[in-house]
Amino acid sequence: MKKLFLYTLFLMLINNSLSAQIIYQDRKSKRDEKNKRINAIIKQEEEGVIHYKTHLAGGFKLVNDGYGGFLEYGKAQSVKKSLLFQLEIVERKNSKEEKSTNPYVNSAPFIYGKINFFYPMKLGVQQQFLLGNKGNKNGVSVSCNFGGGLSLGLLRPYLVEVANAEDVISFVNYETLYNEDYNVSDSFAVIGGPGLGQGWNKMKMIPGMYLKSALRFDYGKYNEIISGLEIGASLEYYSKKIPQMIAIKQNQLFLGVYLSLIFGTRK
Repeated sequence: MKKLFLYTLFLMLINNSLSAQIIYQDRKSKRDEKNKRINAIIKQEEEGVIHYKTHLAGGFKLVNDGYGGFLEYGKAQSVKKSLLFQLEIVERKNSKEEKSTNPYVNSAPFIYGKINFFYPMKLGVQQQFLLGNKGNKNGVSVSCNFGGGLSLGLLRPYLVEVANAEDVISFVNYETLYNEDYNVSDSFAVIGGPGLGQGWNKMKMIPGMYLKSALRFDYGKYNEIISGLEIGASLEYYSKKIPQMIAIKQNQLFLGVYLSLIFGTRK
């Protein structure tokens, strides 16, 4: 019985060793094939041949005064130059915004003095240039892009919940809040903030334009899967001043810096 146990243990050890060796060889083979493919792509690019001609990507971005998302279609013009078509939408907030709550009722928090939600929606074109590429082994490529396009400022009214002298509950904008129908002296007169459903049927649009410039870090340039990081700045100008808050200066020109996470595929 003891000999049988030792023999079985010996076979299991050999089997595990062989399995580990096979897995190692398989991984090494795949790694070697991948390196060969990358080296072949690099050689083609040195000869001016474009391997990946298009890409489709999207991602999330954090702006200094908000957040949003974007979609991007890219078309290679040469080994070091591409044209990027971009659509993005973000929510920009004013630096004076501060959430409050009514201590006398259980309701949603609200931003005292806020007039509108501000959603810039941009459609534009970027020219991208490759600055540096860290060879194979899935290195990081660095590129710069700049361009611009149209920006449509979407204004969704910020409607707060209030009660008039007859205790009738309604949602009104801060611009029309202080009148004879409402007994309002301070922020405690507001019951609560808007829900997700308020204001969409009263949207307004203010057209504008924008310029943008950025540095992009592409991890694994020779992979079909895109994984990157972009740091940039944008300048937006609108045909009218954007009313975001009461009793503060309203702006037509917006300067912002942002950080984007990019995901997508190449073909």
